[in-house]
Amino acid sequence: MTTTGTATPMSRDVRQISAAILELLLPHRRATDTATPATVDDFPEQLCQIGEFAEQGDPIVFTLPGFPCKSPSPDKVLGHLPDEGERLSLTFLDDLCRAVGEVYEPGARMEICSDGHIFGDLIRVPDPHIDAYSDELAAMIRREGLTHLSVFDLRDVLGDLPYDEKRARVHAAHAPTVEELRAEVKSDHHALALYCGITRFLTEDTVDFTGTKSALQRECRQRAYGVIQRSRAWGDLIAQHHPRTVRLSIHPQPRGAAKFGIRLLDAPDAWTTPWHSAVLHRPDGSWQLMRRADAERQGTLVLRDGRPSHFEAS
Repeated sequence: MTTTGTATPMSRDVRQISAAILELLLPHRRATDTATPATVDDFPEQLCQIGEFAEQGDPIVFTLPGFPCKSPSPDKVLGHLPDEGERLSLTFLDDLCRAVGEVYEPGARMEICSDGHIFGDLIRVPDPHIDAYSDELAAMIRREGLTHLSVFDLRDVLGDLPYDEKRARVHAAHAPTVEELRAEVKSDHHALALYCGITRFLTEDTVDFTGTKSALQRECRQRAYGVIQRSRAWGDLIAQHHPRTVRLSIHPQPRGAAKFGIRLLDAPDAWTTPWHSAVLHRPDGSWQLMRRADAERQGTLVLRDGRPSHFEAS
């Protein structure tokens, strides 16, 4: 991937096209530094990434690590399979790619890089549940006719090897050390926010811990470093298999970062995702992600194809 430090200057036309495409992403930016409105000039890395495609007249390829599996907490989600939250999110991403095609004729496509298997043991979700989630994502994309999307997961990289072996291979080849991550967390407030966010999710999602609350927090802090290690390793693996992409993230990202954080649906905070929540459909037509327990208090459960889908507020 060409970086902003080594890129040749863009032509005026390529710059205009790149800026127009980035303008489509800005309203959906996932970030914590939202007090000041962002502009395209805040994202030179993404302008460069998009410009590489526009310079050649090629379709733009987005990669989005995420859509791993459902949280194991029954207080948060409706089950282990994708539901209305994923369907709405995938539809949004497909619409975003379609909108790119309206300002840039070659269009865009998006690889959903489903990362559940890479840290399934750390988040304590069974591999068969992760397989079922990823398979249903692909089936949902086909059913809904979301032609700009496809799913990529660890099976596409290492085939039918046992998952523990796949994880060990990827970790050994690509993961940073815990010491390196600890140094980052101490010196970089964005790294600290990510570490704290993942620790919070692990603490909330652990449903079978029998020790004290402080013991659970200690264990989750340790597991959080493991999750970040594997996430970094997965990112490197994606870069190997998709070396020329516009890199998106479901985590909040600061201006100027190598990845662009993107929201999927309305939520109370910048960290909530469809796989850590359920969806409430409000009378005004809006959809909001929230904990299943909260959505249940505000609405009635709706089934789709015989499975729990979302809650309908009255």
